[in-house]
Amino acid sequence: MKKTIEYVVLVGILILISSCKQVNEKDPNKDDVESSEAVAETTELVALANDSLSSTVPLEITVSTQPPTLESLQHDFDVFSWESFIALNWPANEDGTPNTNMVIGQDQNALTVWQSWKSSRDIFLKNGAQPKGWNEDVPPPVVCDHLNGSDFSKAQISLTQVGKTPNVLDESGEPFQTGPLIDQNGQYTRYEIFTNQSMFDYIVDNKLYNKKGQAIYNKDADFPSSSTSNDKVGAIMVKSAWVKMGGKYDSSKFHTTMALVYNNPEEQSGVKPACELVEVGLVGFHIAHKTEDEPQWVWSTFEHKDNVPTQNETADKDFYNFYDANSDMEVNEPPARPWNPAIPYTTPSQIERVIPITDDAKALNDKYHALLENAVPGSVWANYDLISTQWPTDATSVSDPTGKPAPSFLANTTLETYIQGTVEQTSSSCIACHNNASMTSGRFSDFTYLLQRAQTKK
Repeated sequence: MKKTIEYVVLVGILILISSCKQVNEKDPNKDDVESSEAVAETTELVALANDSLSSTVPLEITVSTQPPTLESLQHDFDVFSWESFIALNWPANEDGTPNTNMVIGQDQNALTVWQSWKSSRDIFLKNGAQPKGWNEDVPPPVVCDHLNGSDFSKAQISLTQVGKTPNVLDESGEPFQTGPLIDQNGQYTRYEIFTNQSMFDYIVDNKLYNKKGQAIYNKDADFPSSSTSNDKVGAIMVKSAWVKMGGKYDSSKFHTTMALVYNNPEEQSGVKPACELVEVGLVGFHIAHKTEDEPQWVWSTFEHKDNVPTQNETADKDFYNFYDANSDMEVNEPPARPWNPAIPYTTPSQIERVIPITDDAKALNDKYHALLENAVPGSVWANYDLISTQWPTDATSVSDPTGKPAPSFLANTTLETYIQGTVEQTSSSCIACHNNASMTSGRFSDFTYLLQRAQTKK
């Protein structure tokens, strides 16, 4: 990942030097003028963005109305979600910190802050091995050994997870009906989970990355919380959903990155080893953030605006990522088994949104889209919508450990595809579902199924 950035910077410098040399031969002063204009333009963009957009992750909500109401607090949490989305998707420096000399959207393919974090495959290793340090690079999967070093240097993430299958643990809906999501190109949607350093350090320091460590720990997990009193960022998880670019997709509409997309028999029984370097586009994005006032975490979910139409509403787009107006497939039903991501083409899923986005969330989306477009015209991030935010309305409730979440149900069509709805015990609720999460030792894992990925130490 670091090599990629160094390589890109070096090439950029060489091109700039070459370009300036050619200009100097014609007009020794022209390069200085153009360079100054470019710097001025970038400085103006950064200043404009800093007035409305921030690379700083919020630590708590800002209460906008006194006394607050359920509706006003929902709005405040939705603002918190958008601020988080912008900060986490800010272009990153080599060390993963926000690059404040750039503006979100200025480079469509720039490595984002959260993409510099540790993925689940970096933490829960074969035979329960200890993860490498936060700033250490992790070698690519063995199934990708046939690729050369230059391919590895181009890859910014590795993707193997293909959905809610029995062979691959998935945080988004373990207790319910599950299955892979197939896009309109007939390709499997791929997923990955990332944790920030606060969460990573807690797992490593307490040796929760293997089953033995969890057994010795022998108590409930309690990840650090973000706090305004000490200005520290607590545990944050990001779950991302990606589709392979090409075919019916216009990659200019997506945040894209290069990824090692692979099938590993050790992680998915029944598949043949395979690995390829491909361009993928972001279609779904979950943020789970633990704060002092919300120990049940704040759950924010975003989607690409072209994912699906809403049930009982007119499908007004010519193309959706996961819906075809001419398809006779049953809506919101997982594909028939066997589920094999190695198959070149699978019949696309036919998905609709069950719970409509609220009018207030739509208005907030319009506001932030305008801010993003104002900072960088044509910003790719203006193609992403907040679906909603789930938060505890009574975080200290003795009778309800979920904190009486609002809204009661929350689903992302790429991450909880087949468990959308409003039926108790069968529909998606981030907090209610994750309240059942435990470690391999049986102890509560603090609203994350991630710790169940721990393997036996050998």
